[in-house]
Amino acid sequence: MTSTTSPTTATRETRVQVEQLVVGAGFAGLCAAIKLDEAGERDFVVIEKGADVGGTWRDNTYPGAACDVPSQLYSYSFAPNPDWSMSFSPQSEILAYIRRVAAGSGTLDRFRFDTSVESATWDNATQRWVVETTGPAGTTTYDARVVISAAGGLSEPKLPDIEGIETFQGELFHSARWDHDTNLTGKRVAVIGTGASSIQIVPKVQEVVAHLDVYQRTAPYVLPRNDRTYGKLERLALKHVPGLQSAYRTAIYWGRETYVPAFTLQPKIATPAKLLALGNISKAIEDPDLKAKVTPTFEIGCKRILISNTYYPALASDNVDVVTDPIAKVTGNAIVTADGVEREIDVLVVATGFHTTELPITERITGRTGRTLADTWAETGMAAYKGTAVPDFPNLFFIVGPNTGLGHSSMVFMIESQVTYIREAIKAMRRNDYTVVEVTRAAERSWTGEIQRRMKRTVWSTGGCASWYMDAHGNNTTLWPRTTFSFRGETADFDVAAYTVQAATAADPTPTNGRQEITA
Repeated sequence: MTSTTSPTTATRETRVQVEQLVVGAGFAGLCAAIKLDEAGERDFVVIEKGADVGGTWRDNTYPGAACDVPSQLYSYSFAPNPDWSMSFSPQSEILAYIRRVAAGSGTLDRFRFDTSVESATWDNATQRWVVETTGPAGTTTYDARVVISAAGGLSEPKLPDIEGIETFQGELFHSARWDHDTNLTGKRVAVIGTGASSIQIVPKVQEVVAHLDVYQRTAPYVLPRNDRTYGKLERLALKHVPGLQSAYRTAIYWGRETYVPAFTLQPKIATPAKLLALGNISKAIEDPDLKAKVTPTFEIGCKRILISNTYYPALASDNVDVVTDPIAKVTGNAIVTADGVEREIDVLVVATGFHTTELPITERITGRTGRTLADTWAETGMAAYKGTAVPDFPNLFFIVGPNTGLGHSSMVFMIESQVTYIREAIKAMRRNDYTVVEVTRAAERSWTGEIQRRMKRTVWSTGGCASWYMDAHGNNTTLWPRTTFSFRGETADFDVAAYTVQAATAADPTPTNGRQEITA
């Protein structure tokens, strides 16, 4: 690493040269750091806007926060954890797991926390990325051979566009930025949204508030949460019996893969799950009007399938109202719906999801042609070869990029697959003296075209719902429409034939894999 620091006293301006710059320190960024380090690529820096590792599991601390994928699968394959307390672990355990893996990885010395990316610009002359950041040390500009974006799709909260919401005089916060200083006991509270976060929040909030209004635009399918606590003997066995934890993980993995045909081929295969979800409603709710409100009107799987044993009982409680009339506006102390009814509240919680089809970081990335990635994707929607590489943006790789999301299994599996692909790309660059690798437009269009062709027959396109999976062009640019093992096969090796490459010259020698710092 080469570093130059300006002699100012008020703010420091530093220029640092690195081989790889990773943006984000959640599951994806930490995985990239660990696997780069294992491959001998130790000249990297991880930039993280938060104060710690963890990503979405650091930020989402709302009451009831937990994973809806079994933890034996929602963890790194190379870092098994025999100490999960439950089959679906709470947020605090997942964050503790990530922190523990990070601490033992030997890579934290290259993490820079509380540091934001202001811009990332490809320099055609130097064939490197120029990334400007701000953090505790002031302004730092990184000259990076490769940039790996691990910012994720569930990192930037999306606020609702509601008239007057800025005039609300009570406490207002997004579910992903929970205000723990606000005491909800005895308050009148409104929750906008009925997605994955909301169904965990509502039962916890209902227990303490005077009254709760749940504003629902679309009723989700909610299956029973088949959670259980791991007993002491079982946890001892998971820790000490060779192969047992791997067997748990394997069984869960293949069980989850059996869901894929119902999503991608024939929705009627999911009829038993649909009946189970409808039975979940009938079991908890007797009131026919409420039952009608919370019964979905689309095919199961079209929107994300949720799991909970407590959501419907909470909605059936005397201190809860489910409001399905559209919100017209927010006043200083109330929400007004389209039918003119005004409901006074003290606290407003917005559980309205994240920017998933228009990633905010893309506004800060400028490629080879001088256009930002946001402008590029605004024309046709998000698209990346293998969810990882984009034409006109050399040496830039995404983890959890377009069409890598899942509706049935663990994103950690997809993350590890993409990290393998990126690691192999970097190995190829070093082995062949490539200074530039850029995916061809033909390769990306062929890949994206095949995904969208498959997408047309999936339940996400034919199931009769509108969802956050879809972009402004009507395309599902979020989900992967095949099995996860097929994606792993596609990303097992770096296919250089899909890329335009440029080798090092005498004027731009192959970089050494080491660090050098020069301070002015």
